[in-house]
Amino acid sequence: MSNERTPRRGVLLIVASPSGAGKTSLCRRLMADHGALELSVSVTTRGIRPGEVADRDYHFVDHAEFQRLIDDDAFLEWADVHGNRYGSLRGPVDKALAEGRDVLFDIDWQGAAEVARKCPDDAVRVFILPPSLAELRRRLVTRSQDDEDVIERRIQNAKGEIEHCDAFDYVFVNDDFDRSYAELAHIYHAERSKRRRNLWVSAYQKALLDEVV
Repeated sequence: MSNERTPRRGVLLIVASPSGAGKTSLCRRLMADHGALELSVSVTTRGIRPGEVADRDYHFVDHAEFQRLIDDDAFLEWADVHGNRYGSLRGPVDKALAEGRDVLFDIDWQGAAEVARKCPDDAVRVFILPPSLAELRRRLVTRSQDDEDVIERRIQNAKGEIEHCDAFDYVFVNDDFDRSYAELAHIYHAERSKRRRNLWVSAYQKALLDEVV
């Protein structure tokens, strides 16, 4: 976003959804269209996969280092997932927000709740719902990434995640990508425009009131 007035405080935008609801595609387009928005890079203990780049896709550490970060209270949120640990570092996020840069979190509802608890004035939570569980299943089958038993587990997990959507600030149904993208972008723009994030307003207001015409 160009021609911005400063100083301002950034937005911490948290987007969550069941797997297959379209969150990743929507977030990728939002970041591509908005240069002020950057993705929070998670720390993980899992090994690097082909095609991944350290410190771009994840910060890769061993279990001892991850535990040290936990002990130092360095995470906004962290979780054990299938034998590996994942966490979001507090320091880079605090720095970005203070410098007026916006940070996108692509995490689950539990992580969203923890980040919102620790950053109540900065966090904005958005939950994306599928049109139906049948459509969710169709999308998971179409992308051909998982076996049938994994798809069934994802569907059951989706029900558990949907139960928590009432804790989010914004909720919408992704039944049309372009319309859903417009909805997400409107939320982002509105949150950026909130008075408490635009620290330049007071000085600008004073200058207008003092102006002699």
